[in-house]
Amino acid sequence: MPIPAPEIFKAYDIRGIVGRTLTRDSVFQIGRAIGSEARERKVKTVVVGRDGRLSGPELSQALMEGLCASGVDVADIGMVPTPLGYFAAHHLKTGSAVMVTGSHNPPDYNGFKIMLGGDTLHSTAITALRTRLVEGRLATGSGRIRQVDVRKDYLERIVADVKLSRPMKIVVDCGNGVAGAIAPELFRRMGCELVELYCTVDGTFPNHHPDPSKPENLKDVVRALRETDAELGLAFDGDGDRLGVVTKRGQIVYPDRQLMLFAADVLTRKPGAQIIYDVKCSRNLARAIRHQGGVPLMWNTGHALIKAKLKETGAPLAGEMSGHTFFKERWYGFDDGLYAGARLLEIVSRWQDANWPLEHLPDAVSTPELNVKMREGEPHALIAALRNSARFEGAQEVITLDGLRVEYADGFGLMRASNTTPVLVLRFEADDAKALARIQADFRRVLRRARPDLLQAF
Repeated sequence: MPIPAPEIFKAYDIRGIVGRTLTRDSVFQIGRAIGSEARERKVKTVVVGRDGRLSGPELSQALMEGLCASGVDVADIGMVPTPLGYFAAHHLKTGSAVMVTGSHNPPDYNGFKIMLGGDTLHSTAITALRTRLVEGRLATGSGRIRQVDVRKDYLERIVADVKLSRPMKIVVDCGNGVAGAIAPELFRRMGCELVELYCTVDGTFPNHHPDPSKPENLKDVVRALRETDAELGLAFDGDGDRLGVVTKRGQIVYPDRQLMLFAADVLTRKPGAQIIYDVKCSRNLARAIRHQGGVPLMWNTGHALIKAKLKETGAPLAGEMSGHTFFKERWYGFDDGLYAGARLLEIVSRWQDANWPLEHLPDAVSTPELNVKMREGEPHALIAALRNSARFEGAQEVITLDGLRVEYADGFGLMRASNTTPVLVLRFEADDAKALARIQADFRRVLRRARPDLLQAF
């Protein structure tokens, strides 16, 4: 069988186009590689789940056959949100799971998020799977597949722990993603009345793309809040591991501001704890964490990288601007949009007006994430060059943890290479519009000197 294409082995997962870079044969091979790595790590059973994409059944079957061919047993949990895969790894005590998911990518994409022996694979551990195939270092055996349903245990675990102070009526938009298979039941069991939007799982995503980080995908939530007596809106991405929040008045509460609310709550029970966040988050977040007596820790973007840092530090909470939130306090430390939604409702239900604590979180003038398309490999090369040559006017600090985050007295600018697609990612925040324009102009000046051809896109 041919070796799968190298470009599908990404920084945080494996992801490709169905029928082109992801075929039944290539996925069988990927299963053999993952199973062989599992055997080396003394893992005997791997949980396998899939999201609601049309290609999911065929690809998950091929993956499971590859795992079994390497001598690993499989616990097949069926069509579930990605967080239930992680939950099953803990609940079934395998420490290992592979989710067949394209996350928020277009319908013709699919891929794999991989956890082995308690570690989420990323970076070189992902590319090493392909190296294993190239070198033929593959275990053989005859593992068995058994069907396991963990949905009941997942729901009971959350409902037993997360309690609302009063009943609530909320809008829930699942964007026809796999969260629709479980989110309505979860929130009803918690005591909510629901206005459901697109909770029928449909891998063609006929209504809007299941990506709550994009404001255009939240328009239906805003409209439903305006037209009904629901008091808050929750939206989920395609595989249910990210959360979007909209207030009654149509304000989007972006994930870095959600994290301020979560941190304030967690720190009442874990005083002085570290709270981890990624380089794209608001500088108001660090201030809010300090104000609540916590210790802010900035880290690299990427759900697998954040999870690794959470495990290393023992922090009770972490989050990133994309919407992945990781609760270790009262939960397991993996990213779970459904659980994050439950925890958010628990907090805001303490107010008569659930929107008040959300609308009074610190805010700033900011841009959305700006993406500048480049050729494969160019964004990383540009960032590496700018680390050595770029000079920013009036900068107080240049943080090179993940790209270039430049701190000014009245704001920040960020420029980093995406680890999933060949784009340069930029984001800006400031105290006011004038400061924001000045910081953006400073970045344009730096980019003009290095790559003047990019400025038409920024």
